[in-house]
Amino acid sequence: LTAGMRRYIAERDWLTVYQLPPYAPDLNPVEGIWSVLRRTTTANRAFADPRDLITAVRRGLRQLQYRHDVLNGCLTGTGLVLAPP
Repeated sequence: LTAGMRRYIAERDWLTVYQLPPYAPDLNPVEGIWSVLRRTTTANRAFADPRDLITAVRRGLRQLQYRHDVLNGCLTGTGLVLAPP
């Protein structure tokens, strides 16, 4: 942390800061979403060109946006949020 950031944090007693590692895929819910896409939308498929890949990923993301159970699972898998009761 920079000196300015440390000062900013120290001046706010209500603020709790956790230093996370620079690269932690297990704490990133997006990694779970990419994993789902790799196992579904893009699995066992050869793409004709980059545009074909982009179209497939967008289609997969559009389908996932309605799968709240899958998205919540990606968040819960990080351990940063509690599973719903």
